[in-house]
Amino acid sequence: MHTRAALRDDLAPLGIGPGDIVMAHAAVSRVGPVLGGPDTLIAALRDAVGPAGTVMAYTDWDACYEPLLDAAGRVPDEWRGHVPPFDPAASRAIRDNGVLPEFLRTTPGALRSGSPGASVAAIGARAEWLTADHPLDFGYGPDTPLAKLVEARGKVAMIGAPLDTMTLLHHAEHLARVPGKRIKRVEVPFAREGGVEWRRVEEFDTAEPVVADLADDYFATIVEDFLATGQGQTGLVGDAMTIVVDAAAITPFAVDWIERRCR
Repeated sequence: MHTRAALRDDLAPLGIGPGDIVMAHAAVSRVGPVLGGPDTLIAALRDAVGPAGTVMAYTDWDACYEPLLDAAGRVPDEWRGHVPPFDPAASRAIRDNGVLPEFLRTTPGALRSGSPGASVAAIGARAEWLTADHPLDFGYGPDTPLAKLVEARGKVAMIGAPLDTMTLLHHAEHLARVPGKRIKRVEVPFAREGGVEWRRVEEFDTAEPVVADLADDYFATIVEDFLATGQGQTGLVGDAMTIVVDAAAITPFAVDWIERRCR
């Protein structure tokens, strides 16, 4: 049975320490039996970064209405009044990314950014800065939480999570100067004080590789190639094989990787 203190001690040799901003991805079941469950893993991460640090996770949102969209990304009139709007304070994190994002989002004191599909939750000293003013269009580009993570020289921890789920690499996709990027345009309902506001949101398509020639799991190849350069840390957190990388190092590496293969 893994305890909060034991998990905290596992994080230190991976380079996670006081003052760090850490974006965590976790397959919690791979950590093994944890006394207190996902809340304990979040608490251990917070212990590792200390009062001056911040823990964040990619939440997206559990919209579930995309099968209704027509070819233009519009919700048919007969369905519009039934689609629950996006509310940063209440909308659930998408379930595809495991339980950690929703547990973090609902931890007392956590904040959540306002760009639905690209939203993140964060808790700690710089949570307000990370989540504020998240652009609604192209939510993985400049001035977004991912860009701020790079700017602050934060870290990404993949705690048993598949390497192709590293969300930070969507920021690299945005920055890469390559032709033929897939763009997605969809209508999104937002919860406002006066009711529901529908707005068209434009984004590079994150459900597929941003360029057609890339493999579906190419993020994993980028991470593996980055680790092969000797950068990053690997070790166990509980029973989960974990890698930790510097956001400011892997992002330009990934941009160059994409550009060299797609020009």
